[in-house]
Amino acid sequence: MSDAGAISIACGLMIGLGAIGACLGIGVMGGRFIEGSVRQPELMEPLQVKMFLLAGLIDANFLIGVGVAMMLLFANPMAT
Repeated sequence: MSDAGAISIACGLMIGLGAIGACLGIGVMGGRFIEGSVRQPELMEPLQVKMFLLAGLIDANFLIGVGVAMMLLFANPMAT
């Protein structure tokens, strides 16, 4: 396998696994938010603020992975 093929597979895995992890993380967090707001409705607003903050951080982590994958794919710093 050539270097370009290996880099393409690695970038695909970075993006794919990052997307799966972000989706699972946001899904679990949303489910826990709903459970918490059903148990204690008076804490729904503070929990909602924290949930949206964490959703943004999880999504930002995935987008940073996409950026690194695109850098490796198009502007390969490892190529000589």
